[in-house]
Amino acid sequence: LLRSFRGSFVVLIALPLSLLATFIVMKLVGLSANLMSLGGLAISIGMIIDATIIQVENVQRHLSDGGNEHPKLLTVLKAVLEVRKPSIFGELIIAITFIPILSLEGIEGKMFGPLAKTVAIALLSSLFLSIFVIPVLCSMFLKSQPEKESIIMKYAKKIYLPLLEYVMKKKIIILSIAGVFLIASLFLFTKLGTEFIPTMDEGAFDADVALLPGVSLGKAMEINQLVAKKLKEFPELETVVSRTGQTGVAMDTRGVDKTGFVGILKPKSEWSRDITREELTNDMRASLEKIPGIGFGFSQPIQCRIDELVAGTRAQLILKLFGDDIDMLKRKSDDIAKVLSTIEGGTDLMTEKVSGQPYLTINIDRPKIARYGLNISDVQNVIEIAVAGKSASKFYEENRRFDITVRMPEEKRNSIEAIENILVPTKTGMNIPLAQLADVTMIEGPVQISRQDGIRRIGIEMNISGRDIGSFVAEAKQKIKENVQLPAGYYLTWGGQFENQQRAMNKLMIIGPIAIALILLLLFVTFRSVRLALLVISNLPFALIGGIFSLYISGLYLSVPASVGFIVLFGVAVLNGVVLVSQISQLRDEGMELQEAIMKGSLNRLRPVLMTASIAIFSLMPMLFASGAGSEIQKPLATVVVGGLITSTLLTLLIIPSVYSWFEKRKVETEM
Repeated sequence: LLRSFRGSFVVLIALPLSLLATFIVMKLVGLSANLMSLGGLAISIGMIIDATIIQVENVQRHLSDGGNEHPKLLTVLKAVLEVRKPSIFGELIIAITFIPILSLEGIEGKMFGPLAKTVAIALLSSLFLSIFVIPVLCSMFLKSQPEKESIIMKYAKKIYLPLLEYVMKKKIIILSIAGVFLIASLFLFTKLGTEFIPTMDEGAFDADVALLPGVSLGKAMEINQLVAKKLKEFPELETVVSRTGQTGVAMDTRGVDKTGFVGILKPKSEWSRDITREELTNDMRASLEKIPGIGFGFSQPIQCRIDELVAGTRAQLILKLFGDDIDMLKRKSDDIAKVLSTIEGGTDLMTEKVSGQPYLTINIDRPKIARYGLNISDVQNVIEIAVAGKSASKFYEENRRFDITVRMPEEKRNSIEAIENILVPTKTGMNIPLAQLADVTMIEGPVQISRQDGIRRIGIEMNISGRDIGSFVAEAKQKIKENVQLPAGYYLTWGGQFENQQRAMNKLMIIGPIAIALILLLLFVTFRSVRLALLVISNLPFALIGGIFSLYISGLYLSVPASVGFIVLFGVAVLNGVVLVSQISQLRDEGMELQEAIMKGSLNRLRPVLMTASIAIFSLMPMLFASGAGSEIQKPLATVVVGGLITSTLLTLLIIPSVYSWFEKRKVETEM
């Protein structure tokens, strides 16, 4: 587009210099190079050379238009100063658009904070270079000679000039058409599904299997082997590792009724069947459903750890029922689970086990023990030694000391008959069987009693497959309201990814308008005109059109990465608007007629606007078509920015010039 090797060289050399400066600052502030920070660099590639492109293009145009009439340094200085304000304020405006991302909390803040920080560092590095380095490079490499216009720009101007003239004449019609597309995109926006963060394909799966409470270790191992056998029947699996129970980790202790499996998948190229990851998971679910008496849920190793850290559950969603009575909680949670099982998209539905744990109860008969001259503590002491064990002696090995504990073997501790036959010594030397002194029975009791904020609760976990989380929760709320009547004092809350999504969106809804207000303030400082600032900011709704349509067509959901994409899109759209409006405003300040200034200013800024948009789009292509691990998170962001830039650039070049005359009121302009 520049049709100048020297100009292209200046732009190209600015990119590695900006990246080098960015990496140096990242090192100084302790920001590591990870998936999200490198993604921020990919996003910022198009933006960090915006100021360079604007300066190089303007310097090159000035040198070709009449560079021989004045000293080269003065021409370069004049051209750089001409675009200094829109360049600086444009970069600052883009940096401000990332404030909402920096305000995110929780896991979303941890994930996207490095991205926003990296972009901000890259923009500041680029701004420093554009002020102090790029003018020097322009004076060194660019020559004062007539510019050869590229074939692309010749055709672009041939198409753009008559199109702009037509839009200027038919501005009401064109604005109406743009308005129709905007309304249509807003309608599609309401149809977009919502989710927290897209699920990454980690190339592995993590399956939790819940057995009946109180199951023995031997039985758990038997079921464990059966599940492993079922999973190994799938040729797509390379390795399956199982674990039964878990101790030694205070945050994640599990009994033998909790069995887990981690499987490594073969590379997709080695799969014998042409199926998706989701279809494979559904096949594994169908296979495990044939095993009676188990509940199970599928996730991925990293994903389930994140879900567990954030919401205390390894599933994507958890519905928490709060109340006082554990029996009422159990009944109502079963009713809710039945309702949830009828909703399309819900999988791996499991209700937290609160009952079914076998308990051995020993009710001591006080009159009976009194006849033998015993008291409660005498009997309890014998039971404690037999069941729990008691230190009888000590064993010394060098400097280490070990207790020697005496108690009954495990098989007898689990036998009511053996417990009943425990002999209790009396003061007269008699040994009385425990059965003659107490009633020994086995009952079912609570497995666990979970509390949150001091209130009892039961959790109902589930994963979502084939639809978005937002619509599932909305439908679930409606059906639960219609079919389940909760007693007074009992209430429901949704946790997991839905809670994270709501928190992130609510935060963006608060901080977003504040950022827009700051952008409007900077635009006012740039143009010294409220009307022109409103003209540029009015381009933002139209920038939504391409982003929303691209999300809808690609079948992606509105998620936190997609929201970040809209924020990036707003920044680039505002920058292009600033570049165009500042040029037209400058020509008007020089005394040029309004119509002529609009046409000439638009033509002058056609090339830098096209270059910044095209470079931003091409820099995001790897993210758009990537298929590796982590690409699922970056793809919605890239989709929004690429689709939005296409429509935003067209509207910037056509709508803003056509309505410029409506916003420019020279006599009422506010001077700073």
